Amino acid sequence: MVGLGGAAAALLFASYVAALDEGARAPALTGRALGGSSVVDLSAHRGSVIVVDFWASWCGPCAEAMPALERLYQQYRAQGLVVIGVSEDDAERNARGFLSQTRVTFPVMLDSDHSVANRYRPATMPSTFVIDRRGVVRHVHSGYRAGDAAALERQIRDLL
Repeated sequence: MVGLGGAAAALLFASYVAALDEGARAPALTGRALGGSSVVDLSAHRGSVIVVDFWASWCGPCAEAMPALERLYQQYRAQGLVVIGVSEDDAERNARGFLSQTRVTFPVMLDSDHSVANRYRPATMPSTFVIDRRGVVRHVHSGYRAGDAAALERQIRDLL
């Protein structure tokens, strides 16, 4: 698990850097999926509505958001929704531990070197980016609060 000092430093740094803007082209996202040898590659999902969610095992709101993301994925994947989780944990065992408690069926990758986060610049954990079928970021959600799942679902439905 990431120490509180490291987590606080990461959040402090993130607060000085603005998240990727709505209307921007979604940056590349490629990495090995946790729990297997498959590769998560954003470009493989061109033409789909994509939700990219940055999270960490130490993040309480992330644990609240994951079941909502899983529900949306199950409900809309047949219509073209793709959800990709990006763990910002430094250690894979922490991400795996989190996922053993909060199970999801969408692909999750580990970004321990923060190379993907450096391109998306999530402002906080979790940060959720909704990308349209043309690869443009349409919505950015920083954090997770009651009611966010309903707003996210409306945005997804509008893009599908």
